[in-house]
Amino acid sequence: ATNLKVQYDIVNIEKSFGAFEEELAPLFEGKNRDITEENIQARIRAIPLMAVSNKFGCILLNTSNKSEAAVGYGTLYGDMAGGISVIGDVYKTDVYHLAEYINLTREIIPKNTLTKMPSAELKPGQLDTDSLPDYGILDSILYKYIELQKPSESIITEGSDPDTVLKVIKMINMNEYKRYQ
Repeated sequence: ATNLKVQYDIVNIEKSFGAFEEELAPLFEGKNRDITEENIQARIRAIPLMAVSNKFGCILLNTSNKSEAAVGYGTLYGDMAGGISVIGDVYKTDVYHLAEYINLTREIIPKNTLTKMPSAELKPGQLDTDSLPDYGILDSILYKYIELQKPSESIITEGSDPDTVLKVIKMINMNEYKRYQ
């Protein structure tokens, strides 16, 4: 935003998250923290974005890419919120290539954004690779399965790790409902 001289605001969500934790504490008593709290945080992030969209007549852009959407790596009504998914048909590895292209003549997207390990940033130290294969591997499997419509056996025969292929295809099938929202 600074590089493009775009006005932006920072909205702290700590108090909101704390309020949700307090309200839900009786329901969650005896349960360990898990992805539930991470998803609550993602949904809280969407509320101020949608509020600004409504108040000022803007459209919220969904930030999910094709890789994340395909395997359900996103929170419904959270980071998946938005009226248009501008990079929804772009695999994550291609998002990085587009970013490099955008930066050809000057740094628009900060270099640290492109060099740090991908993370949904929902808990300290969290990385996308905690739940997903490296995006180079994931995107290769997704491309073969989605675009080329190859069966798992064929993808495995071509050299992909069998466990990884089956895990990715299971994630695609289990998260189909999110793509239809």
